[in-house]
Amino acid sequence: MKLNIKNTFTSENPADTNLENSRRQVTEAVFSFAKPKKTKAPKVLHVSLEMATELGISEEEIQSEFFKNIVTGNEIYPNTKPFAMCYGGHQFGNWAGQLGDGRAINLFEVEHQNKNWKVQLKGAGETPYSRTADGLAVLRSSIREYLCAEAMFHLGVPTTRSLSLSLSGDEVLRDVLYDGNPAYEKGAIVSRISPSFLRFGNYEIFAARKDVKNLKNLVNYTIKHHFSHLGEPSKENYINFFKEVSESTLVMIIHWQRIGFVHGVMNTDNMSILGLTIDYGPYGWLEGFDFSWTPNTTDRQQRRYRFGNQPNIGLWNLYQLANALYPIIEEVAPLNAILEQYKIDFEQQSLQMMKSKLGLFVTEENDTKLIQELEDALQLVETDMTIFFRNLSNFTNEKTGLELIKNSFYNFENISDEVKNNWNIWFKKYEKRLQIERVLPKERKEKMNAVNPKYVLRNYMAQLAIDAANEGNYTVIDELFQLLKKPYAEQPENEKWFAKRPEWARNKVGCSMLSCSS
Repeated sequence: MKLNIKNTFTSENPADTNLENSRRQVTEAVFSFAKPKKTKAPKVLHVSLEMATELGISEEEIQSEFFKNIVTGNEIYPNTKPFAMCYGGHQFGNWAGQLGDGRAINLFEVEHQNKNWKVQLKGAGETPYSRTADGLAVLRSSIREYLCAEAMFHLGVPTTRSLSLSLSGDEVLRDVLYDGNPAYEKGAIVSRISPSFLRFGNYEIFAARKDVKNLKNLVNYTIKHHFSHLGEPSKENYINFFKEVSESTLVMIIHWQRIGFVHGVMNTDNMSILGLTIDYGPYGWLEGFDFSWTPNTTDRQQRRYRFGNQPNIGLWNLYQLANALYPIIEEVAPLNAILEQYKIDFEQQSLQMMKSKLGLFVTEENDTKLIQELEDALQLVETDMTIFFRNLSNFTNEKTGLELIKNSFYNFENISDEVKNNWNIWFKKYEKRLQIERVLPKERKEKMNAVNPKYVLRNYMAQLAIDAANEGNYTVIDELFQLLKKPYAEQPENEKWFAKRPEWARNKVGCSMLSCSS
């Protein structure tokens, strides 16, 4: 397996001078060298062939012992030095100080077909940033992360990617619900891929420590390798850099809202500087349409990271990044202007996104009201978001509207006449609104189906793959992996996955309740 290895990150950024792999505060460094932990009986369970091809790895090479050892941390690729990154972050709104890659170890960079990729292992052992944890991951959370990153990519959402999912062969102790009942689970390792794993927190840590020299160096590195079109580093380009980060962050979040994805832990250390979805922990997809829903048990009281609040949190996080960049810009006005623009852009992009979901392309002043009324109706009784929008593409007239979306209701038999009447009124308005459109129903259906997925990785689906894997059956992982490669296609042979959350999953751990204990 011959890879085109580069080392821009480690050669152009300052390394931690302490080479011990011990928990500590790391200053004046962007990363610390850290080797993965050797495991007992590594076994590769699944590989994304598409991602392997992006790195220049052939199908034959994937079968090799060498590939297995690299992606499980049992061998280090020749002439590379694995490392963990240093960063801080605001967690649930509070500055948490130094965090860093507590269980992610970056192996190397690969350049292939003019693209540069960073290859990282999650769950491969402790680093100087592991704090009180063991740096390991379990099969449960690893399956969820592995499947979700690739599913998001195929949904057209900016995201980091997955290369492989492996068993370590070791047992890992975890307390799933933080209730004092830890148990041993199968250890696992995911190989994650991204053009960069830099987060808002990488810049925040230097600002918090008043280390302006290294803050500036890291921003210069980021512009040189990821925003090179901006030109040479300058105050003006630091402002333009922030503007682009703000814009890409919003684009990503609008995509999340479009498909009903809830990240669950939008801390600033989980915000990619490239506007990619990163760190798939206690995430979830909306089942019933509900702006107040969050899958994260840790956030149950505050609901800070609830579905409807994600755009606001994106802005809040950008404020923290603006504060971190201020020492090298020293002007408040341009940063404020960018943050204000985010609010304006959000209103416009959110409206356009919702219109596309409804098959509305012509400009009409009452569209905002029509959408607002729809969102209110969707929350009257439990209504499945994915099924509702997908079936809506078949709409012909108000008389058949309710029948059309019947499958999206979780308890259709007991819906009151008042709710039904509310829907009929909305369908009447929707039918009238469609009359000013210039596209034929067939074309409208195609356009709606291109933005309203039929298949998403519902929590219960991931849980079925986890339950089977815990019994040694890994076929469900591949079944879901293949299904989610074409989320917008009809796939009649896979119709069983186009279904509401089953009742057994309503309050099951892993289906409706998820913690950060992965």
